[in-house]
Amino acid sequence: MTELPQLSRREREVMDIVHEAGAVTAARIRERMTDPPSDSAVRSVLRILVEKGHLSAEWNGPRYVYSPTVSAQRARSSAMRHVLKTFFGGSVEGAVASLLELEETKLTPAERARIKALIDEASEAGR
Repeated sequence: MTELPQLSRREREVMDIVHEAGAVTAARIRERMTDPPSDSAVRSVLRILVEKGHLSAEWNGPRYVYSPTVSAQRARSSAMRHVLKTFFGGSVEGAVASLLELEETKLTPAERARIKALIDEASEAGR
């Protein structure tokens, strides 16, 4: 699976809104943004995201409706690969250790068991 083109902070915010909504207009996106830019700036970000292949735009009456072209899971995987490569030199162990060392990381026994099961599955699969 290839890495998706990287996103700016604003582009990531828009994609988060679109993934949550499923299909949404520019006006609705702007309403949900933190410290929203002008209408034309939002439309510009949407145009860029369509060009990058992250969104599709469909004319629906008097406006375009934007939808993600990639599943949230694929977008998460691409973002994780980028974070691993950029901040951890590709080390999954380093990333997991960093997450576990965060002060706010408080795993429940059920979460620990699930993580252990995922590690066991990955081990059995040779990953």
